Amino acid sequence: MSDNATFLTREPAVNRKQAITANRLFLHASSMQAALEELARLRPCWPSAHTVFLSFGRLVPGPELLDWSWPEGTFLEIPAPALTHPKVQALLPLVHAQGIPLCLGWYDGVSPVPPIGDWRFTLVDLRRSSVPGQAPGIALAWGLTDSSAFADTIARGFSGACGWFFLRGTPEVVQKRATPSFGIVLQLIQKLQRDADIAEIEELLKRDVALSYRLLRYINSAGMGLMCEVTSFRHAVQILGYRNLLKWLSLLLLNASQHPSQQALAQTSIVRGRFMEEIGKGFFSAEITEQLFLCGVFSILDVLLGVPMVEVLQNIAVSEAIREALTRGQGEFAPFLELARACESPDAALLRHHAEKLGLASLTLNRAHLTALEYADRLNA
Repeated sequence: MSDNATFLTREPAVNRKQAITANRLFLHASSMQAALEELARLRPCWPSAHTVFLSFGRLVPGPELLDWSWPEGTFLEIPAPALTHPKVQALLPLVHAQGIPLCLGWYDGVSPVPPIGDWRFTLVDLRRSSVPGQAPGIALAWGLTDSSAFADTIARGFSGACGWFFLRGTPEVVQKRATPSFGIVLQLIQKLQRDADIAEIEELLKRDVALSYRLLRYINSAGMGLMCEVTSFRHAVQILGYRNLLKWLSLLLLNASQHPSQQALAQTSIVRGRFMEEIGKGFFSAEITEQLFLCGVFSILDVLLGVPMVEVLQNIAVSEAIREALTRGQGEFAPFLELARACESPDAALLRHHAEKLGLASLTLNRAHLTALEYADRLNA
């Protein structure tokens, strides 16, 4: 892999309800020219379901950024420490003239901000300020160490937060007991994995009215493009097929928790699953890539349900490859899960390391990352 390879990592921005409403994308490049070349290659698959904050990390943004065709909904992030840099001062009037919205990063809460520019969001560095202070636009807290401090952060005037805090720590309320439909979903997954008779699947579906309603609503949605309305469970199962039904039910597991960060956690797990599935296409058959999807989706169930992963998997009949990856970090699926998690790290060297282990080009990796992100964002829109 070239030393000039450019990598994308990300972190989410959540609102007061801890739902992901924006994605902060970091472009780790050796130069601004390399960054622009990668952006041009990624433009066809650029995500649009949610707002994007585009950060260039240690690179100082300059007028050359206007050579890229900026997508609607993508904000240029300007690091607060770089506001006095000549390149940034030359850039601001130009982005203002073109109507490119701005996000201020790593703000200290007190430093003056140039009046020129459409400053709609500010990421306030909690290491420097515990309150929004003079932050222009919508103030989001950056630097939360765990989920327990989120409520207090909102009480101090922030409109949300940016980062992976919800993957760490114990929130004030953690769902220790699964909701009633959780057991039905697990039973259905197990029966599908054993290729049970369709009559058994139908009987289980009838036990949960809410689950049945969601299935029929899904199968009759415009996205399915069916010519007639499906009103029976048997017909729904026949149309979806066992594999697609298994994937749909696996996503429903993510809604079985009352974790305060449920929405953000669910979305994150879907990105992981879709990303692993996309990358896996170059290594495995379709049947195996479906297992990779489940591995990524299940990788956050321990946080969602507030129980150890070993205990979670006692209730789900998963393949040995999934079990090894989730409980021991071993087996043929483990490198793909490590790669998905590395996309959530600010350390580009870590992502490069895991990409090289699988012999992946950075462009392949970045495209799969953006494809998975857009898939999850639209699924949870």
